[in-house]
Amino acid sequence: MFPIEHLSLPPDRAVYFASDFHLGTPTPEISRDRERRIVRWLDSIEADAGTIFLVGDVFDFWFEYRKSIPKGFIRLQGKLAQLTDAGIPIVLFSGNHDMWMSSYFTDEMGIPVHRNPRSYQIAGKLFHIGHGDGLGPGDQTYKRLKKLFENPLAQTMFRWLHPDIGIGIADRWSRHSRASHQGKFEEFMGEDNEWIMQYCREVEARQHHDFYIFGHRHLPLDLSVGKTSRYINLGEWLNYNTYARFDRNTVTLSTFES
Repeated sequence: MFPIEHLSLPPDRAVYFASDFHLGTPTPEISRDRERRIVRWLDSIEADAGTIFLVGDVFDFWFEYRKSIPKGFIRLQGKLAQLTDAGIPIVLFSGNHDMWMSSYFTDEMGIPVHRNPRSYQIAGKLFHIGHGDGLGPGDQTYKRLKKLFENPLAQTMFRWLHPDIGIGIADRWSRHSRASHQGKFEEFMGEDNEWIMQYCREVEARQHHDFYIFGHRHLPLDLSVGKTSRYINLGEWLNYNTYARFDRNTVTLSTFES
């Protein structure tokens, strides 16, 4: 059973969800255009946002040294700081590309950072939210790598590398990832073969949730988990520019067009 965190939502406000911005790939110029588009989206929802969930892989790579962070992404960081200074809560989940987040966003902007899925009650609805990597059956090779990358010793050893070397290695690694191939769309494998869907079914069998909100899959999906439960995958911002909105009653997937 997952512990449940209660979030308040004023009657005239909505909750927004987005994931998989993958800022930094495939080139600085393309990434910067995408970053400006994301900031425009945040501008567009600011008036009625009660809480904003950013559900992993915001960056194609992220690592926090004790005294430095990766260069760039200043437009997004500035906008997030503006939103939190205005009293709009933001919740950040790290993904498989930016799992090495630490305390920077919490210390600088008051944004909590979570690595594993969590459950929230919002306006009488129960949500289960996370990035989605390593969930469900399958992908055993990645699960072994995930344990290695999340090991504190591995992070300490990486921190010993000069940032120019460490971030350079990570940039070369990310160029081989699926996120770097902007024109390539993921294919839906069918409900019984989608690992996150299988994970949602396993959780639902033990603990009911109204909505399961995940990223990672790079496909905008809205699927029934049970008679009264839905799995929403948020897609990504390299091809789809999709996000979800909860209006105190239901969750709707939309595309940002501007």
